[in-house]
Amino acid sequence: MTEMILTKNGGILSPIYYILGMLMNGIFTVLEKIGIPSIGLSIILFTLIIYLCLLPLTIKQQKFSKLSSKMNPELQAIANKYKGKRDNDSMMKMNEETRAVYEKYGVSQTGSCLPLFIQLPIMWCLYRIISNMPAYVPRIKYLFMDLVTKLSNVSGSAEFLQTFSQARNYSKQFKSDQFIAGSEYMKNTFIDVLNKASSAEWMSLKEKFSSLSAEITTAYDTLSEYNNFLGLNIANPPGFIMKEGFSSGNTLLAIGAIMIPVLAALTQWINTKLMPQPELNNNGEPNPMMASMKTMNYTMPIFSAVMCFSLPAGMGLYWISGSVIRSIQQIVINKHIDKMNIDEMVKKNMEKAEEKAKSYNKNPVASSTLTSKAHKTTKNIPFEEKPYVAPVVEKTEETGKVKDKKKNNQSSGSIAAKANKVKQFHEKN
Repeated sequence: MTEMILTKNGGILSPIYYILGMLMNGIFTVLEKIGIPSIGLSIILFTLIIYLCLLPLTIKQQKFSKLSSKMNPELQAIANKYKGKRDNDSMMKMNEETRAVYEKYGVSQTGSCLPLFIQLPIMWCLYRIISNMPAYVPRIKYLFMDLVTKLSNVSGSAEFLQTFSQARNYSKQFKSDQFIAGSEYMKNTFIDVLNKASSAEWMSLKEKFSSLSAEITTAYDTLSEYNNFLGLNIANPPGFIMKEGFSSGNTLLAIGAIMIPVLAALTQWINTKLMPQPELNNNGEPNPMMASMKTMNYTMPIFSAVMCFSLPAGMGLYWISGSVIRSIQQIVINKHIDKMNIDEMVKKNMEKAEEKAKSYNKNPVASSTLTSKAHKTTKNIPFEEKPYVAPVVEKTEETGKVKDKKKNNQSSGSIAAKANKVKQFHEKN
């Protein structure tokens, strides 16, 4: 099965899966030892620790966005200065002046992309770990083992589990050659399906295989205890919990289920409002993406709310906790950046740039000119023809032969060698 072996076969992301999996296991183990074996609380603490670790990258990204509003007028002036000029010299000068502006403000030209590039794979791994806890927390996987060991040897169990709503995500595993009755592969596949099964599907499993009623009840009760968060079973979708609450007359349960998608949308919307969104791009021109970004700021929260109704409530809890943590971080970062003295920062960065230039060359202007000349093409440089200067020769007293003062070590076929032969012929005659 794909998810259960993901930590061992995650490709280039394997180290990230391994480290984050160990962190999740450590959090759950500590909570279990203090008497709070809660998957929901583990998700919140796990998300908090990850976002705190990514805080330096977040600050760097937000600092770049904040400084963009100061940089863009200068970048726009440079773009207008070289507008329509596509020759090599103009492009080089434009790049140099643009780079100087970025150095002036102490940010990199890739300042907005690099932090995001680093965070994306971590966020992806974070999502996969939370959606498949048994693969990374042995204690959760262990609670299934007694049941799946016996269930994997019962005829018709695989066919029945394939009727579960989440079984379609594991269709390839059910058809694999490794899927053999009683095998570890088959047990792991059963664990994946049962881990995402709803309460109704657990009850149907108990009715279908009454001989395993005790094992099914033990596994379900233990898993329900782990998945219980504020009275909600976060393994069930909010839509299912809401229907269950209304049918049983438990209004609080239904309200709690409704609040998950509502809070997921609301917290995400607040988070987007707190993030700085420059209306100019890096070239200092009006950002054409702003209109589409504003549209996404409203559509994405609505999309999250709709998705929360069908996904397990645990994923909604992850979205809510992540948005709340990001919003708190954003408020702190905004206050920190607002207190920054931009002029003082620019002054320090200019001093650093000058010291850096001096360390490379005492005359940075001459160095820049030399670099510019070095990149010019040579096809337009006229060839300066110089007169031929004959080598200085003398006659030796002993032989009377002509001898070049320079070592006559030219190859016989070279132009210099031929010239010497001609000269010697004239001297001789």
